[in-house]
Amino acid sequence: MTRSNRPFLTRRAFTASLAAGTGLLAVGIGGKARATGEIIEEEEVTETVKHNISSFSSKTWQPYFSNLHNGAILVDTVSRALHYWSEDGNTYKLYPTSVPVSDELTKRGRTQVVRKVVGPEWRPTPNMKIRNPEWPDYVGPGPDNPLGTHALYLSWQYYRIHGTNDTRKIGRRSSNGCIGLYNENIAELFDLAKVGTQVLLI
Repeated sequence: MTRSNRPFLTRRAFTASLAAGTGLLAVGIGGKARATGEIIEEEEVTETVKHNISSFSSKTWQPYFSNLHNGAILVDTVSRALHYWSEDGNTYKLYPTSVPVSDELTKRGRTQVVRKVVGPEWRPTPNMKIRNPEWPDYVGPGPDNPLGTHALYLSWQYYRIHGTNDTRKIGRRSSNGCIGLYNENIAELFDLAKVGTQVLLI
C-alpha cells in the first residue's frame, strides 16, 4: 500500500502549519459564524478545532465498504479527513478537509462520483441565495471561485468534493454542505478517482 508523498504531520505541526498558513485566524464577537463567499466560517478557533487532528489517522476500508470496485472515498466529518483507496487496494491517500458548518447542512450516507470538472463554475444553491441574497448568481473558474481548481460532483444534487482557494477553511467547519480540500490535494484525488468511485460520508 502506498501513501501520499506529502509528509505526515504531527498534531502540533499540523496546527502550527494551519495557523501559519492563515496568518491570523478569524476571531469575531461571541464566536458567531459569518459568511465569506460560499462559506460560513467559524469565528472562533474552538478546542475541538484546535485538536481535531487527534482523530486524523489512517483507516482500513473493510469496515466501510464491501469491495473496492471503482475505488472508494470515505469522508469522516468528525475528524475532518478524506480517505481514498484505489480499486486494486495498492494506493491509499489521506487528506485534511473542510466540512459543513452545521449538522443541518451535513449530508451523510452513500453516494458516488458522477462527474469530474477541471476549473469548475459555481452558482449558489437556492437555499444559499435565501440565506445570502447579496451573493453573486455565478462565479466563473479562477482564483475567486469557491470550488477551487477541481471538483468531483456527487450523485446528491448540489454536493461536491472540491478544492478551495482559501486555505483557512481546511480543517474547519466552514462549508455550506460540500467537502473541501487543498487545491493540490483535490488535483491528486481528481486524477485517482473516476466516475463511479464509491463515496461514503460519516
